[in-house]
Amino acid sequence: MENSLFDLSGKVAVVTGASSGLGVQFARALASAGANITIAARRIEKLEAVKKDLEQMGAKCLEVQCDVLNEEDIINVVESTVKEFGKIDILVNNAGTAAIVPAEDMSKEEWDKVIGTNLSGAFFFSKHVARKMKEQKYGRIINITSMYGVIGNIHDPSASYHASKGGEVNLTRALASEWAKYGITVNSIGPGFFETEMTEGFISDKSFKELLELRCPMKRIGAQGEMDGLIIYLASDNSRYLTGQHISVDGGWTSV
Repeated sequence: MENSLFDLSGKVAVVTGASSGLGVQFARALASAGANITIAARRIEKLEAVKKDLEQMGAKCLEVQCDVLNEEDIINVVESTVKEFGKIDILVNNAGTAAIVPAEDMSKEEWDKVIGTNLSGAFFFSKHVARKMKEQKYGRIINITSMYGVIGNIHDPSASYHASKGGEVNLTRALASEWAKYGITVNSIGPGFFETEMTEGFISDKSFKELLELRCPMKRIGAQGEMDGLIIYLASDNSRYLTGQHISVDGGWTSV
């Protein structure tokens, strides 16, 4: 990718929630464009397999165990990355969880875990990474939200998930406005349904397939790799005038 605005050679990326699913896909996409990667997640044994894969692609890779509910873990990821690579250019806030519980039955513990993981985790990771990015007057922060950050749903009761992802969409705008003067862009991607550990339990369900047929113009879930180009674009210098934006990748679900 020499002489390309999409070339990430020499860039350093941190990807959270990188032990499976979309996090692995994002890490692989960034590595394919030349970036070196820190992968962070709770399950260190799964990170080791991802690291081997990324190194086979030619990337330098650091794996760090991290629970985004713990700010000390976040700080450790940031400091370990700077110690290993000297800087952080790109942050992908991908770590997430959900609770499928009727709103009237949701416990405080269930609410706090989802809000803490999806919204607070993204905020505190952005906060500590931005301190490093400000020093170099450069950064790309990409929040992985959800199409459910901008719409409701009639299939699975998940108020905490909707609230956390909607908050993350507007957090994106707030941080973009605050940090633009430092050369830091902040944008978000809102995936529709892709096959991941979080979705595998219900995407094969008959009622979900009926909903997909009714609500999604493309009438299918997303395929592996269908966000690779977007994540590379948002991480690259080619997106330097784009900030505070939310882009849904959902087969048209939120367009109707």
